[in-house]
Amino acid sequence: MSWYAKAMAGAVAAYALSPIDLIPDFIPVLGYLDDLLIVPVGVFLTVQMIQPVVMADLRAKADLRAQRPISASGAAAIAAIWVAALVAALAWWRTR
Repeated sequence: MSWYAKAMAGAVAAYALSPIDLIPDFIPVLGYLDDLLIVPVGVFLTVQMIQPVVMADLRAKADLRAQRPISASGAAAIAAIWVAALVAALAWWRTR
């Protein structure tokens, strides 16, 4: 992948995750309209910059990763951690 495609992808991700916007969100309609337009256009341009051979290779790798088995025990462990955190937060809140 070329450096300018990586730079564009980084810029789009930075803009999407940044709390600083081109037009502040508190301005009615326009505040969210810039996010609604800039981010998808940036993603589209980034995808267009990636060479077809590279994109085909990345899609093949994504297909292989999607076929991996799902770990039920891993999902259960994550769910248990979230439940324990929720119980701890509720216990802390209740004792206050």
